[in-house]
Amino acid sequence: MPEASEFNITVYAKTDVGLVRSGNEDSFLIVNLSTADTWTPETIRDDSAPANLTRFAQGHYGSILAVTDGMGGALAGEVASRLAVESVRDRSLELQSSPEYSKFSFSERLRLAIELANLYIHYQSLTHAEYTGMGATFTAVGLMGRAAYFAQIGDSRAYMIRNGAVRQITKDQSLVGQLVAAGHITEEEAEQHTYKNVILQALGASPYINVVVDRMPLMDGDTIILCSDGLSNKLKGEEMLDVVTQSGSHKEACEGLINMANERGGEDNITALVAQVEYGPLVDEHQDPITRPLDDSWSIESIPRDPDLPYDVDIALIDDESDTHE
Repeated sequence: MPEASEFNITVYAKTDVGLVRSGNEDSFLIVNLSTADTWTPETIRDDSAPANLTRFAQGHYGSILAVTDGMGGALAGEVASRLAVESVRDRSLELQSSPEYSKFSFSERLRLAIELANLYIHYQSLTHAEYTGMGATFTAVGLMGRAAYFAQIGDSRAYMIRNGAVRQITKDQSLVGQLVAAGHITEEEAEQHTYKNVILQALGASPYINVVVDRMPLMDGDTIILCSDGLSNKLKGEEMLDVVTQSGSHKEACEGLINMANERGGEDNITALVAQVEYGPLVDEHQDPITRPLDDSWSIESIPRDPDLPYDVDIALIDDESDTHE
């Protein structure tokens, strides 16, 4: 039985090539899993298009928002990020309608969709010489009930703005991120570190990955920022807070963030996604806990992989992607 809650999402996303690179290896995903309506850079070509600023009800199956930063020679990075968003979307829709997999929780279906995307990108890198070594970061938030499920691979980031404060929710899966966490270097030193771009996980780099999933309570008015490192390497969280809170719209916020990153060099591709959640009437206190309002703290709960979630999946879930050469 699908979970439900009264929940609206207003979201805008924009990706920019920056000022130095010739191609854009970033991408983003906005998908309403209840309707399959999807927004990606490929579906949004005109900045003035109404679909580029969308507001929709969460629905019974929730939604997924994500950013991804591809890597690899020639066009491989662009292919990796495109495959990441397409595959996670397609697998999520298939898993929620599958009798075998729909029994798993929302967070585990999100996890498995990312694992399947990883397998597909890895397979493509092995079978197409021009894509050898391609990979992609993937930072996603799945919105279901009154909770956000943050899934992390690599060093793209998710931030939360709540009651005038901002906090980085995801942890960078990078060499310098580990050094900072261990107290060996400061965040300021990490920004200038020789190995600051060395990440520990990427979609496609290995057949198996560890998708880190964290659950966080949501409050009415919470704003989520997802971004590639082209933005987070240039702006601190407090600066993102200022831009978003001083902007008149989500579009203005995304453009303001990207413009500031470009003003500070724009050496990398830059992607920003800004989403705000708005609740309807509070659900009854006797409803299932998944749909009941959660506490208003910044508490973050790590969700381990369900031991019943299979590693060996039906190959049909990964072998029907569109041709990567398109």
